[in-house]
Amino acid sequence: MLILMRDPTLSNRRATIVTLSREAGVAPSTVSRALKGEGRISAEMRAKIGRLAKELGYTPHASARTMSSGRSGLIGIVGGPADNPFYTELLHETVRQVVDRGMRMLMIHAGTGPIESRTADALLQYQVDGCLFSSVELPSKIASVCAANGVPVVMVNRVARLHSSAVTCDNAIGSAQIAELLVRGGHRQIALVRTSSSSSTGIERDAGFTRYLEQAGLRPMLRLDGHSTYEGGFAAGQHIAALPAGKRPDAVYAISDIMAFGVLDAFRLAGLQVHADMAVAGFDGVPQSGRPIHDLTTVEQPLPAMVGRALDLLQARMLDKTLTDETVSLRGRLIIRGSTRPVPDYMSEV
Repeated sequence: MLILMRDPTLSNRRATIVTLSREAGVAPSTVSRALKGEGRISAEMRAKIGRLAKELGYTPHASARTMSSGRSGLIGIVGGPADNPFYTELLHETVRQVVDRGMRMLMIHAGTGPIESRTADALLQYQVDGCLFSSVELPSKIASVCAANGVPVVMVNRVARLHSSAVTCDNAIGSAQIAELLVRGGHRQIALVRTSSSSSTGIERDAGFTRYLEQAGLRPMLRLDGHSTYEGGFAAGQHIAALPAGKRPDAVYAISDIMAFGVLDAFRLAGLQVHADMAVAGFDGVPQSGRPIHDLTTVEQPLPAMVGRALDLLQARMLDKTLTDETVSLRGRLIIRGSTRPVPDYMSEV
């Protein structure tokens, strides 16, 4: 029986192909072929090396695998601000699905600030195989770098404008549903808390809501910029609450839940009773919207389906770089809660 003498210093070092070859008494190339399951290596040797790899905790080195295959297995993530719960939920769902697919992710950028040139450098430095963008627009420089280096890009919660595919919620239809709910609830003096940013999400929600009101012979009596933040929504709520009762809107649509939370808190501090004095609705459907303190009517984005479809698009283009860009729009779900008036006929239709 062959007894292998174990090098006592191995426990303090990371196991490598060379380590395994020394322990098995064979060439590193034999170990490499055995780990790949090549038939020219005997079953007995493959089993022996497999046992050694397990005992020593050997795992393939990612950099070496990249050099041999030309692919890193990394997906770059460009995410949104952590203080907006929607982007936190989006990141959690992305991590879950990436892990389930046996992939790895690299966080390249997060927040609302501009994407700097070093982001483009990171995309190349870490040799990401693809990239998911959310929250921010895709700058032309990043788009050009990705296109020139064959790195596919998929936007999530944004509509693509340059070298990228996209998966988004149908923002226009969701906002039109909110407008219809408010109008059928008897509201006529309606304020819109929007964002002045150039994001496709904000533009579509604004347009869908305003278009429905115009078709109903109405228009927003007040348009305020909430800057896509809680603080911006709070300031908008303070402005509305300070208006004389006769000039105050009777309903507010904030185009994101985070701004709607700010509006709700401003109204409460001003002594206004939501539902009795004022209806408030949002968009995104973050879990916090269902808490009793908010009880917010909103449109829930189908995050699991959006992330899943985005990864499908990305993986397909990682395998076949000749595929054309594609945009997918998924329907959201209107959730009617206590922050708006009940409309029995309408509730039975959604």
